[in-house]
Amino acid sequence: MKMTEQNNEGGDVAVTRDDVNILIKQKDEIEEQIKAYYDVLEDQGVGTEGSLVDAEGFPRGDVNLYQIRTARHNISCLQNDHKAIMVQIEEALHRLHAREKAKREQDEAEARTEAMDHQVTLPSPFARVDGVTPGSPASQAGIRVGDEIFAFGSVNTGNFRNLQNIASVVQHSEGKPLRVNVLRNGIQTQMSLTPQRWSGRGLLGCNIIPIRQ
Repeated sequence: MKMTEQNNEGGDVAVTRDDVNILIKQKDEIEEQIKAYYDVLEDQGVGTEGSLVDAEGFPRGDVNLYQIRTARHNISCLQNDHKAIMVQIEEALHRLHAREKAKREQDEAEARTEAMDHQVTLPSPFARVDGVTPGSPASQAGIRVGDEIFAFGSVNTGNFRNLQNIASVVQHSEGKPLRVNVLRNGIQTQMSLTPQRWSGRGLLGCNIIPIRQ
């Protein structure tokens, strides 16, 4: 059978499911032909091994010798064809499965590469929270000890110089919510923190220290 004219990287002829289906159809046709010839022998009552001569060694006159010999010969040839096509089917299935496996692995590799290409690079934090007072504005906003800050209102990694930058934003934002972005266990988290008067010191109720780059 002529396989699809397409070579893979190894130089082998590519096999498609249609190729396999054609081989299977040919196998079925061979099996039908073999069965038909067996039916001929059964009708004659001799099978594939029954003697074609009588007790005296003469050709039997009660059967169609030509028909029997033709059926036996064709069965033998068709059985050889059947063995050959079974080998082709096995090889084609092996190539097909190998090709599909390689395609799946390629698709998975491309998907991983695409995911890595689109992965957002984690920003560099410039400050870290090393203390939060319970009941404070910072505590109520969800700020936790260990949070690494990479955006505090208008202050970000690119324009941060020192803690006075944060203090200035806090003083000018009393009663106004500030967007605070932190890294917590390697995951980006965004919170809304409103500087305001409370029972403790300051407007936040947390202690922030710079991260030395």
